[in-house]
Amino acid sequence: MDNITHTLFAATLARTSVGRAGRGTTTALILASNAPDIDIVTTAGGVLKYLEWHRGPTHGPLGIVGLGLITAALVSVGLRIFDRRRSSEHAPFRMLVAVSIIGALCHVLMDLPTSYGTRPLSPFSWRWYAWDWMPIIDIYLLGALAAGLLIGQYWPATRRQAAAIALAFLAGNYGVRAISHERALALAPRAFGPILPGRCETAPPRPLIDTWPLPPVTQSDSSGRCLIELAALPDFGTPFRWRLVAHLSDAYETHDVNLLDPRLQQPPATSEAIWRLTSTYSNEWTPAVFQAASTRPVKVFLGFSRFPAVRSVVGRDGVTTVRWLDVRFAAGPQPPQPPDRGQARAFFFGATVRVAPTGEILN
Repeated sequence: MDNITHTLFAATLARTSVGRAGRGTTTALILASNAPDIDIVTTAGGVLKYLEWHRGPTHGPLGIVGLGLITAALVSVGLRIFDRRRSSEHAPFRMLVAVSIIGALCHVLMDLPTSYGTRPLSPFSWRWYAWDWMPIIDIYLLGALAAGLLIGQYWPATRRQAAAIALAFLAGNYGVRAISHERALALAPRAFGPILPGRCETAPPRPLIDTWPLPPVTQSDSSGRCLIELAALPDFGTPFRWRLVAHLSDAYETHDVNLLDPRLQQPPATSEAIWRLTSTYSNEWTPAVFQAASTRPVKVFLGFSRFPAVRSVVGRDGVTTVRWLDVRFAAGPQPPQPPDRGQARAFFFGATVRVAPTGEILN
């Protein structure tokens, strides 16, 4: 989730019984709810460092406890310096620690249902986990939390009731997103139609929570194509629109669906080939691709990317241009060949490597 949502949620939580511990709890909750994103300081080392550490240890168990202790200490010192006159009303340090840990933990729990995912077990495990229910910014959640806080600000007597209603809306919003997500996945075979192959024999069963990177899967059907996994990514504007992603053994297929589309609720008609609106992203690993994948920038990219699609083109000079993109952030079909430096801006998130005929990495 974005930091505005984290802040509004913390302020709303402070108006419940959690905020009765004494002065400083609201500040502790707000600071701790944003503290895990302190990993942004790694941008000082460049983009690769940020991708390598983003939603890593600061979102893991050590980070939650450590950031909770640091936040509580900072708030406690601040209270002693700037609020001496009301020292009898200060929350005890142990209570500041407790609410700070709650704030940091809620941050991670709100990141988990987004399609970006998080690494809640780092540094013990660097695997990503996600439920794909929520976009990174949910306008309905922002509106409900902001409205609850404004109502409580103008009518102080209703603060707790407004906070409770906002939190109830939050829970309902997550519930609607979760149900819609399952419905979108159920409609995937109808949306993709005949282009969706059978499941790979060695593909892992669908887990309770999506995780990546996935282990290698061997192609198993006669055409060399099989389905590894299906995913449904949320839409920014409505819980009824989803982007379906079919991870195949040699490509990715994407299809945008609207759960309210009546064509998806009826038996397929011969005149309606909905699956023709599918976009394809090839993902073929050649020896040059494996060579390019050995470079550090690509290792970092593959460690962050959930659906890394790769294409390679050999030029007249024998140089192979290898281009990765994360299908989560792609819009529309791929161009006929990997873009050069001038075209790279057309992609929001990707990695490009040029490999010489001898296998040497050029750039």
